[in-house]
Amino acid sequence: MIITSPANERLKHARRVRDGRERGLIFVEGERLIEELLQSGLKPTACFHAPDPNPRAQMVVAEMARRNIPLYSVTDAALATVSDTVNSQGLVAIAEKPVFKFDQILPARDGDAPLIVCLDSVQDPGNFGTIVRTSEAAGASCVVALKGSVDAFSPKTLRSSMGSAFRLPVVTEIEVEELLAGVHAKNMKIAAAEASGETVYSDYDWRKPTMIIFGNEARGVGATVLERCDARLRIPLRAPVESLNVAAAAAAVLFEAVRQRRGTRGQGDKGTGRQEAA
Repeated sequence: MIITSPANERLKHARRVRDGRERGLIFVEGERLIEELLQSGLKPTACFHAPDPNPRAQMVVAEMARRNIPLYSVTDAALATVSDTVNSQGLVAIAEKPVFKFDQILPARDGDAPLIVCLDSVQDPGNFGTIVRTSEAAGASCVVALKGSVDAFSPKTLRSSMGSAFRLPVVTEIEVEELLAGVHAKNMKIAAAEASGETVYSDYDWRKPTMIIFGNEARGVGATVLERCDARLRIPLRAPVESLNVAAAAAAVLFEAVRQRRGTRGQGDKGTGRQEAA
């Protein structure tokens, strides 16, 4: 049976999930992102597909059927009312939202010292998702979003993370005091990326257990958080450029951490955490 009416109750529910009005569920659209979802181990609860899916979508639908996930064929017109993109991708899944608590995510990855990425009121879904993906690529332990940040699991944020949010722990809606207390209890350093920071980001010793904070696109890291930091790090910029997009800044900083940590593993401790220039 094909769903033809946008007023269908299952489609109404899917739209509520899309709009963030169904706690505990996420809206995932498109073949690639749903493939990442299936590989991650998260549990889909429903799948909506066009009546004549393309070969790649057919494989996704077949895997959903193998896992006994409820499948619903939906006309293109009705499915378009559910889609979060300009042109419907013909495939939508609803899944359980991954939930992590802060005390679960402190262990380091791959034997390195813990590296936590904290986002303070980052508002753009594209920036948020890109930072999550960059954090996974750089081997960060997790991403923590303070209250006031954009929804970490909105459709736009998930698309920007390109599947990383299904794998890398993302802790959301955490209060500043809870976060700082937990970090201090683990003897981690707290650093903030700030345009006027006193330390160049490449001079910081990234071998230390560290939480690095990136702030709001317009205001930067909040004053309450800044005053509790152990280091304020700046990226030197050629005038007249005064600042970088927060996602670009995060990529620069996190891959400096990668460079230093890789140098330590490959060359032993030289006291600086930095590789010598060739």
